Amino acid sequence: MIETSKRTVGLIWAQTRDRVIGAGGGIPWDLPEYRQHLLETISDYTLIVGRKTWEALPQLFGPLPANRKIVITRQPDWYAEGAERASSVAEALALTDPQEVWILGGGEIFGEALQFATVIAVTELTTAYQGDIHAPAVPAESFMMTYTIGSRRSANGRDEYVFRSYARK
Repeated sequence: MIETSKRTVGLIWAQTRDRVIGAGGGIPWDLPEYRQHLLETISDYTLIVGRKTWEALPQLFGPLPANRKIVITRQPDWYAEGAERASSVAEALALTDPQEVWILGGGEIFGEALQFATVIAVTELTTAYQGDIHAPAVPAESFMMTYTIGSRRSANGRDEYVFRSYARK
């Protein structure tokens, strides 16, 4: 197991109450507050992301401010300018030790990364959206909520959301 007790390994995502995080290779909502929160959180840190999410990022968020980007893929010959390749979350974490890292998904990557996470930042939308990609449940036996910023109406005029942060017990 990768030693994570001395550094931050963060997961960050936006979800519905039903834990939907994606639909058809994209995100089914446009929440500018989440975009700003995500960019402020990951800025200046190493970013770990799955290949499918990596390919969707430019249209979702534009250029990412992370210092270092590692893409997880099973494709041994995969290459993208400005990114490194790893075949698993454990391999990506080994490449970054002891740096603070943030993992940006997608669904399979979050599931694999949960065992290594020290913090989880979740933006929960109160609006229901349909989707085919889900976030894992944050296990109450392993994490405690450290703060929540109550329900707010988005500038998009459609959605309400809550920011929550969890830390490993």
